[in-house]
Amino acid sequence: MRILVLGSGAREHAIILALRAEESSHEIFAAPGNAGIAQDATVVDLDQNDPAAVTTFANERGVDLVVIGPEAPLVAGVADALRERGIPVFGPGKAAAQLEGSKAFAKRIMDAAGVPTGRALRATTLAEVEAAIDDLGAPYVVKADGLAAGKGVIVTSDRADALAHAATYLPIGPVLIEEFLDGPEVSLFFVSDGDRVLPLSPAQDYKRLGDGDAGPNTGGMGAYSPLPWLADLFGDEDTFVHHVTVEVAEPVIRQLDAEGTPFIGLLYAGLILTHQGIKVIEFNARFGDPETQVVLPRLVDPLSGLLLAAASGTLETHPRPSFSDEVAVTVVLASEGYPEAPVTGRALSGLDAAASVPDVHIAHAATAVGADGLVATGGRVLNVVAVGSSFGEARDRVYRAIDEIVLDGSQHRTDIAARVVEG
Repeated sequence: MRILVLGSGAREHAIILALRAEESSHEIFAAPGNAGIAQDATVVDLDQNDPAAVTTFANERGVDLVVIGPEAPLVAGVADALRERGIPVFGPGKAAAQLEGSKAFAKRIMDAAGVPTGRALRATTLAEVEAAIDDLGAPYVVKADGLAAGKGVIVTSDRADALAHAATYLPIGPVLIEEFLDGPEVSLFFVSDGDRVLPLSPAQDYKRLGDGDAGPNTGGMGAYSPLPWLADLFGDEDTFVHHVTVEVAEPVIRQLDAEGTPFIGLLYAGLILTHQGIKVIEFNARFGDPETQVVLPRLVDPLSGLLLAAASGTLETHPRPSFSDEVAVTVVLASEGYPEAPVTGRALSGLDAAASVPDVHIAHAATAVGADGLVATGGRVLNVVAVGSSFGEARDRVYRAIDEIVLDGSQHRTDIAARVVEG
């Protein structure tokens, strides 16, 4: 199969590594890719956000499936252009992608579908923000309505900080002030063909920069899968997954279809387990990062077949994906200054030694080949991923590996999945 993967991050590298691990060989293209992806796919000079350019390339190269990784090409309508030319694509069209592109749109869909979520107020001026935060009270949750690379949200008890965050995003567009929801968070992915959904395995990520969830919000500093503590709350993981499938994913997919905007691709449900029950924090319209890096290594079935079935509208005949009993942990290595002002261009070494640790692999996020070797080109530079028979084993491996990597000024959390080991 010829597959084109759009994107340049660790999520896309994880997708490509899962495709490479299949028994069937694929010809994989990637755009724009990164230094690590270039070792596992043919990187092509292609604007991932240009619908015409992507469609032309897919036609000329006889691509059998296009997998859209990040949100920007989805909101740009790349999937729509591909479908108009009859090219199978895993990723929703522009209208359905508003489920991620607009928090207000997502809230409206959830309300229409009867999906439980927190109360939210939309504001277009600072005066409206003030009124909304005073109405909902502290802690204050303020979100940019549009795309913000996972960093458009603040949760704070400081009224001045909440107002300052809103003021940062109001020149770009509206903001949402939401009811604060308290409880453990869960990320759960669903593959959808517009009519049917199939769940993957739950994961939990760590958004804050520092240990103990200190510091600013980031795009994600680590993750683990599965979630053994779900058994304490629901009896077993399958009960939880079934509940979310029936009460959240299926109603949303039906609502989008009823509105003439079928969702074909990856529905990412960001969930919170409150005392009042499971509620949706937000939806994304693509694989999550860094959760993908721990979910896909545990996937037993071929990823290509699953994605192609969704893109072709044939999930009805596809079995539910199965996962190994092994656990996976990933830790993000970030540049100095991330997330506010990451320092880039610094040399990166020790990756071969890191990858030599048993059952460890590296998913590149922001790397390039410089004159003297690899350099870091962004904030989140790479993911170290470890698989093991237990969380203790996987954590030991992932931190042994990350200690081998040299990047001046780098930062990473040391407590990823520690709670499940201690528990």
